[in-house]
Amino acid sequence: MTRIAVPEGSLFGLANLPYCVFSPPGGTPRVGVRVADSVVDLAATLRDEEFAEPSLNAFMAQGRARWNEVRERITELVSGELPDAAVHAVSDVKLRLPFEVADYVDFYASEHHASNLGRLFRPDAEPLLPNWKHLPVGYHGRSGTVVVSGTDIVRPSGQRKAPDEDTPTFGESRRLDIEAELGFVVGVGSELGGTVSCTDFAEHVFGAVLVNDWSARDIQAWEYVPLGPFLGKSFATSISPWVVPMAALEAARVPTPPQDPPPLPYLRGGESWGLDIDLSVVWNGEEVARPPYREMYWSPAQMLAHLTCNGASCRTGDLYASGTVSGPRRHERGAFIELTWGGKEPVEVAGQQRTFLLDGDEVAISATAAAVDGGRIGFGEVRGRILPA
Repeated sequence: MTRIAVPEGSLFGLANLPYCVFSPPGGTPRVGVRVADSVVDLAATLRDEEFAEPSLNAFMAQGRARWNEVRERITELVSGELPDAAVHAVSDVKLRLPFEVADYVDFYASEHHASNLGRLFRPDAEPLLPNWKHLPVGYHGRSGTVVVSGTDIVRPSGQRKAPDEDTPTFGESRRLDIEAELGFVVGVGSELGGTVSCTDFAEHVFGAVLVNDWSARDIQAWEYVPLGPFLGKSFATSISPWVVPMAALEAARVPTPPQDPPPLPYLRGGESWGLDIDLSVVWNGEEVARPPYREMYWSPAQMLAHLTCNGASCRTGDLYASGTVSGPRRHERGAFIELTWGGKEPVEVAGQQRTFLLDGDEVAISATAAAVDGGRIGFGEVRGRILPA
């Protein structure tokens, strides 16, 4: 039998218990939970068949009462002794995409990020477009190109047209970027024609992951008028392998920044679902930004309410992301286009002046939040390395 020792200050103590899908050495994918530096095989400990599945979807679909019941059972079990065969070192397992992604939506919920891009792209106009403070702006992405942390990212190709070029050309992106985001995973869906209110957010959303929404800024700039992002975003979106349950984030709940003008009635009540989470962006081993999620203007509850307000259904495994997390100061900007002000103000990375991503570059995004036991909990990281086109 094994008793898991949780070191003091661990980001993966009993206040966290994030879920994953993993393959043990010589075994098939199944659901696990992380405790300290170990992964506990839930199929082997709880004996429930949904944990022998290669995704979290079957468990997530069972609803909040079941999520809470399992969390209590896990807390009790891992506080004692576990069968040796059910406990694996994190370093010994292969971490997989934790859920089957049904749909993917990316929002644009940071006023700081949206304002910065407005100043970059429309220097002679108001930074925010007229609709921005009335609704959470978003776009639909591609669920099939959501990949787990550690997956290499092939530099995309597409049409691009630089300001000094008369006509577009086709080729590899020259302005490849990141977007540090938080993603929310739907556990219980909704019916077509129905809606999800802000007050019902916790009944539907199972947990949160880190997201890197890789962005080809030159392809995006040429294509996005009039219908928005397409090939500049669809080639890859990376997520962390650990799904932090919303129950673990109760201590991180804070009000959103003041929303003025007041949101329309269907978005009211969601202001209580801001989250005080600190992100870190590391580029080739050097931290270059610390975006604060508490600065996000729109909350995840408001995003889901807006996503479904027209009767669009959501499904188990839907992923919706916050958009780039940015704060008011330069070192809090969560995308390199902001951090380097469109490439005009390079940052130093490992002794080099850098703007956008080069082949071979690696980016890792991590995050921590306040825990209910007074400590901190971690999201792990979402990491990716750029391969040539």
